[in-house]
Amino acid sequence: MSLQPEARLPKLGLIAGGGRIPALIRDTCRIEGRPLYIAALNGFCAPDTVTGADHGWFDLPQVGALMKALKSAGVQEVCLCGSVTKPDFSTFKPDLKGALLLPRILKAALTGDDAILRVVMESFEREGFRPIGADALMSSLLVRETTYGSHVPTAEQAADMAAALAAARQLGAEDRGQAAVAAQGRVVGLEDDAGTDALLRRMAMEPAARGGVLVKCAKPQQDRRVDLPTVGVTTVENAVAAGLAGIAVEAGAALMVDAAATAAAADRAGLFLIGLRYDQ
Repeated sequence: MSLQPEARLPKLGLIAGGGRIPALIRDTCRIEGRPLYIAALNGFCAPDTVTGADHGWFDLPQVGALMKALKSAGVQEVCLCGSVTKPDFSTFKPDLKGALLLPRILKAALTGDDAILRVVMESFEREGFRPIGADALMSSLLVRETTYGSHVPTAEQAADMAAALAAARQLGAEDRGQAAVAAQGRVVGLEDDAGTDALLRRMAMEPAARGGVLVKCAKPQQDRRVDLPTVGVTTVENAVAAGLAGIAVEAGAALMVDAAATAAAADRAGLFLIGLRYDQ
């Protein structure tokens, strides 16, 4: 009897921004034996993310250099993950390929973040790479439809969740963000380009937010391969600082970094933390 060689997983090009998810994917690739190349983004990716991995460092406008490095490394699939703030395009100094792509990005920027990401993903596909999402690499990161921790929302807080969800959905439909805060039945804060943590820092200075609820959900047109809503311990800590009562996240369409630690942080603070399957 002859033994067939074990199928080799496609080589992954991990285009890494900030936060913990890129390092978690790196570790998953090591465990699975998946070959990996990390394209670390200057100013966003933590230096220790690339520890022990084949890698290169790139500025956002260096599209040509990044593509060339991925091809030279033999990458077949690419995953864009980690936090990246929208740049000031007026200060961009792109290479040739970046300069050719920039007009399409600037046009997409008039629509919103998701439109920009679609342009980026299409550019990778044209170069022969297959984009995949972080959830396809680590399904354990997906938020489940459950209560994390021991606290549950009151009827009043459930009403705040409904108000925040409606606002977050409208925000997403306009491609302007993924999160909203509501308190006492009315919306008091909306996410913008600066992200959820910045929203929560604003809410810490807004007395009307006290006792409110943060809701995060995917945009209706969300490309699941990139920019899924993400929460973690830092989200909980910022919600506590803002005086919120709880956090609700869309199950099956959002990521939670270290669910056990995030739930424990919510429990210590007396916050509820739940994953909900929202009806479309």
